[in-house]
Amino acid sequence: MFHVTREIDFCYGHRLLNYDGKCRHLHGHNGRAVISIAGDHLDDRGMLVDFGDIKRAVSTWIDQHLDHRMLLHHEDPVVPLLQKMNEPLWLMDENPTAENIAKLIYTQSQTLGVPIVEVRLWETPHCYATYTES
Repeated sequence: MFHVTREIDFCYGHRLLNYDGKCRHLHGHNGRAVISIAGDHLDDRGMLVDFGDIKRAVSTWIDQHLDHRMLLHHEDPVVPLLQKMNEPLWLMDENPTAENIAKLIYTQSQTLGVPIVEVRLWETPHCYATYTES
């Protein structure tokens, strides 16, 4: 089995609902998504997938939809105010935890045709969440 990985850095803000810690307040992160792809066969170039193809698909999606945005639960009471201010938002059906953001990136990568097996989202240099379907 061959594996390739690409790291994608982006900045985002969020807050967690129904949470007692500091993350209940609006705050930001310098996140890093680690995109892992696996497969049994290489193409005629000797590649599983070109790193540039991962960048064009996944990094472009992250740049357009998550980078420098507030990722919030769609029922967060601050959403109408931020929308009125034309702040860039990405609204989620679940709490915007590192776990759920990793799953979001995984799902979107699949939709883009990337043969993804795992997303690891580093929320800080010391903390990450991983999503995989296996």
